[in-house]
Amino acid sequence: MDKINKNDEKQLEHLGAFEISNKMLSLAQKNEKNNIFLNAGRGNPNWINKKARLAFTRIVEFGVLESERTMKDGDLAGYTEKDGIRERFETFLDPDKNETDQFLMNVLSYIKDELHLDRDEVVKEFVDGVIGNNYPVPSRILKNSETIINHYLQSVLYHGEDLENETQLFPTEGGTAAIVYIFNSLKENKLIKPGDKIALNTPIFTPYIQIPALNDYEMVEIDLGSKEENNWEVSPKEIDKLQDPDIKAFFIVNPSNPGSKAFDQKALNEIKKAVAKNPNLMIITDDVYGTFVDDFQTVYSVAPKNTLLVYSYSKLFGATGWRLGVIGVSKDNVFDKLIAALPQADKQALEKRYSLVVLEPEKMKFIDRMVADSRSIGLYHTSGLSTPQQIMEVLFSLTHLVEKTKNDPYIAASNKLIDKRYDDLHKALTYPEDNSETSAKYYSIIDIYELAEKRHGKAFREYLADNFEQVDFLLKLAEKNGVVLMDGVGFGAAPGDLRVSEANLPTEDYHLIGRQVLELLDEYYKTFEAQK
Repeated sequence: MDKINKNDEKQLEHLGAFEISNKMLSLAQKNEKNNIFLNAGRGNPNWINKKARLAFTRIVEFGVLESERTMKDGDLAGYTEKDGIRERFETFLDPDKNETDQFLMNVLSYIKDELHLDRDEVVKEFVDGVIGNNYPVPSRILKNSETIINHYLQSVLYHGEDLENETQLFPTEGGTAAIVYIFNSLKENKLIKPGDKIALNTPIFTPYIQIPALNDYEMVEIDLGSKEENNWEVSPKEIDKLQDPDIKAFFIVNPSNPGSKAFDQKALNEIKKAVAKNPNLMIITDDVYGTFVDDFQTVYSVAPKNTLLVYSYSKLFGATGWRLGVIGVSKDNVFDKLIAALPQADKQALEKRYSLVVLEPEKMKFIDRMVADSRSIGLYHTSGLSTPQQIMEVLFSLTHLVEKTKNDPYIAASNKLIDKRYDDLHKALTYPEDNSETSAKYYSIIDIYELAEKRHGKAFREYLADNFEQVDFLLKLAEKNGVVLMDGVGFGAAPGDLRVSEANLPTEDYHLIGRQVLELLDEYYKTFEAQK
């Protein structure tokens, strides 16, 4: 990519934050100073959970041996049989010599003692799941997988609220697919319509801003903004706006992206009040970063009947390539009630739509409508997340559950890694840190104008704001210094806000990023001084 001029900058500002970031990659890789290329733009973690992955491979190995019991002809093997499969699995495992096998033995004990599930049935589900020799049956989620994943979500998100037996789950191809499926089914089921008001807590992950504005939806967005001066916390006054019955839905990422701030108890209490005043309010909460905050509590736990819960395993377990997400819905929920209360003409249209796949479409739950919609109705019988992906979600969940301790060492290690990178970046920039209990620290938002004023005075801040397009500093940082960050405006933040991911670079690089940002800022200041 050639150098960017001012006209190019104006055009780039019309793109989304991730598209702008992609444009900067080639600039940074061929940067003028021949610096090392540092891409802190993406939230992809550069660590993995090894325990669940090794367990997965052991189950695959056992599954192949099990398949050979019924047929064996070269590379052709047969099917698995449930009778006695748990005993054969325990015989296959060698916990004295293999740490992974010991984990799997612990899993079997946990399944029996804590979850009270049939171990033959669970092992059969594991084996068929990892081999992928059947369609997902049931098509929404495998039977025992739902129990285990629900138990995990209760442990890491619900903060003591007992909701696992009241929650239905739909695994999806990552949190991204969950977002798409939710928007699509809300529209198809007449729960959101063009012109409807929806609220967003900004800054927020860019698709939540972009999708409602598309021609497919054409909704009116109400911004419940979190501000830097309030440490990126949403104020109770902002949440009070949700009491307006004209607001149909509220979309949040909690902890926020890019603010890395979880809702505190005051905010959660205000949401409960808002739902009491506006009982038909639909809430969609994306809690992918929840485990990076100690004692995190999801909005779903305080307003379960009104909330669709989205969770992804991608960030904590280093599994973005696996595409592992899940949608949670209470069995008693406002979505089903709103569908039941639709005008007769709308209900008849929906009955016609879903009569292709069920005998009594009027009784079809919203969560199952999402499953059917995800495969354009006609392929409902082959819908659902692939079974290997579902079992990977289960195994990730079990790495936490079998610890049986409040302080999961893997989660603690992940948080320690993020905290160190966050601390190094902010110290290098001499930029204020947020060490509060609700700070996830997965991302940092750096106000380049605030940093400019702190370093060189108010006149220099005004010079930057008045003489350059909002993306200019980002582009120069890539072009000259080889550092890629993201434009906060695409997330609903203010011009001059830059998002730094603490996830995807070696720890020692975060101090270097801070230095490179200050170095470029000083170059701008030299130009400013020369013009004076």
